[in-house]
Amino acid sequence: MRLVLPRWAGPLAVKAAAFITVMCCALAALLGVLVHVSVTNQTVGQARRLALSKLADATQAYEAGDALLPNAGVNPPGLPTALRTLAAAGERGTMVSSYDGHPTMWAAGPAAGHRALAVAVDYSQQARTIAGLDNSILWSSVLAIGATVLVGVFAVSRVTRRLHGTARVARRITAGDLDARVDDPRTKDASRPQDEVAAVAAALDTMASSLQSKLLSEQRFTADVAHELRTPLTGLHAAAELLPPGRPTELVRDRVAALRTLTEDLLEISRLDTGRERLEVDTEELGALARRVVRASGTDTEVRVLADARVETDRRRLERVLGNLVANAHKHGAPPVVVTVNGAMVTVRDHGSGYPEYLVAHGPQRFRTEGGATGHGLGLTIALGQAEVLGARLIFANAVDGGAVATLVLPGAEGR
Repeated sequence: MRLVLPRWAGPLAVKAAAFITVMCCALAALLGVLVHVSVTNQTVGQARRLALSKLADATQAYEAGDALLPNAGVNPPGLPTALRTLAAAGERGTMVSSYDGHPTMWAAGPAAGHRALAVAVDYSQQARTIAGLDNSILWSSVLAIGATVLVGVFAVSRVTRRLHGTARVARRITAGDLDARVDDPRTKDASRPQDEVAAVAAALDTMASSLQSKLLSEQRFTADVAHELRTPLTGLHAAAELLPPGRPTELVRDRVAALRTLTEDLLEISRLDTGRERLEVDTEELGALARRVVRASGTDTEVRVLADARVETDRRRLERVLGNLVANAHKHGAPPVVVTVNGAMVTVRDHGSGYPEYLVAHGPQRFRTEGGATGHGLGLTIALGQAEVLGARLIFANAVDGGAVATLVLPGAEGR
């Protein structure tokens, strides 16, 4: 079963918690070892000095022929072999071992006949002291590590929550919500310390404001140009109709018609850019609508209905999207052009050279041309904008065996 973390507990919080835990454990282990070694050396040193002192007394009594003190003797049972060998070799030494189930500090020295004179000192109290110290170090380290990790995670979680909030605003801006702002309170109060997260938030807000201002200026310019062109174009169109028949007249009328179409496209884009378009929803059959669009285009386009569907949509906008896709396929692709209806998904495919890589990766861009191509004008840009108004997804791709494929996925399909 996979552990589900809170939204703020991303990789940064997990890594920070792991780092804090590892560092706390390492620090606790280091301090614990230092305290353990220091106290153990002190305790063992005291026990060793006591055992050597008793060994000196026992040696003096042994050499004087007096009776040995209790817990002293020559080659006593329980004396560690290593210490016995050391004493037999004429050296003195101490060693801690277990004797009769109790920890014992032994001190041994040489005696006559290559024997060992040894003294046993009870080491139980010192062993309990060291064991108690180790337990205290362990539990205090656990508590300290737990408290430090909790405080550290709390501090890191505050930072990560602010970062997630900043990322969320950035995604809203990417999606087109240019009014989104982080509004970090630290950026508004100069008396508060400005950390790196606040700096990022302030930079994002400044960027969004600048971007919004530039886009609004561009939208106003586009709308103003399109509106200003309408009046002279109307007069130009009327004048072209008065020209005498002939090839030059046909060329003039054709260019005037193209200019009027471009002006209407610019006006439509300016309306889409403002985000104020409203839907007029009705129930439509996709198969019949696709056939109407193809008939209105006057092109040789095949319509395939694999699975028809009824959808709640704006008929005029949907016809605009499909009409632009079909027109683009014939203008920039190659026949055969096929429109396929499969439930709530409509696909328009040609068999030309396919979409440019930039268009597949980033979507249509106004009037962009590349590699000597004639560009894709405003048709695909309008189709994408109208699809967004419909709440649909328009996906551009290239077929494996060649050709451009535009897929429109509509919401709220009602299968038949």
